[in-house]
Amino acid sequence: MRTGIIGTLLALTCAISIQAAPPIRVMLLDGEQGGPYHAWQETTPYLKRMLNDAGIFQIDVVTAPPRDGDFSTFKPDWTKYQVVVANYDAPDERWPDSLKASFVEYIRNGGGLVSVHAADNAFPNWKEFNLMIGVGGWRGRNEKWGPHFYYQDGKLVSDTASGNAGSHGARQPYKLVNQVTDHPITKGLPKEWMHVADELYANLRGPGENMTVLSTAWSDPANRGTGHDEPILMVLAYGKGRIFHTAMGHDLAALNCVGFMTTYQRGTEWAATGKVTQKVPRDFPTADKTSTRAEYNPPAGWTSPGGPPRPRPKQ
Repeated sequence: MRTGIIGTLLALTCAISIQAAPPIRVMLLDGEQGGPYHAWQETTPYLKRMLNDAGIFQIDVVTAPPRDGDFSTFKPDWTKYQVVVANYDAPDERWPDSLKASFVEYIRNGGGLVSVHAADNAFPNWKEFNLMIGVGGWRGRNEKWGPHFYYQDGKLVSDTASGNAGSHGARQPYKLVNQVTDHPITKGLPKEWMHVADELYANLRGPGENMTVLSTAWSDPANRGTGHDEPILMVLAYGKGRIFHTAMGHDLAALNCVGFMTTYQRGTEWAATGKVTQKVPRDFPTADKTSTRAEYNPPAGWTSPGGPPRPRPKQ
């Protein structure tokens, strides 16, 4: 009897200890994008909600000053957070050197970073930022920034041919292939799975140092694609810091993909802690079928910025 009581008490103690684990502190950074087609005011609440739904994060939204704002007093305390989620795209001159230096120190000393979709367009001439994200596009990037990385015959190719960085076709559903299946972010996921209609980023260029491409997607020449398996999900190391880079997530319709939600939640946990404790949801997409959730449907009458109206999916 006494042994049973002791065992029960130990089990209760362990359960209380697990429940009492502090949440992962997340800064969700927004405030600017390269154009109205990337509507951060719309996407930030969805990105925050996804992390809240995971039940392990505590999220603060930090909005940087606008392009004509005063950055002299914008001095985020990065060290309060285990990971920064960047839903943010700004040109090089936007941040003063002191702000850039503080961010570099934060990541180098073990801070996490998650780069979502157009965040990889930001700061083209900031060397350290390009090292963090591995590859990026637009804002004048070309072969001088680094190779075009893609998968071919099961291997990562670094193509040094000349060309501008960054392209995509019309927003269409596409299939992801997990090239690395034993990483904490992709472990347990189907080898192949369908993503809903989104921009398939291609021709991304950069230094690609300390970068592992987790997942790729075929960029179809019939849709202005490259004819290559382009990197979509990546992880990188920068000093002691961990970076998760997802090229998905153009708009609200693209965010309503269980595959995006799952990899985003798992990628944020990994960038913060180096581990993933979240299970793969039962409604994760398959190799031939996308998966969405009704609670993440865009509002009735919603129109994608820069695109035609999209009908609201049936409940």
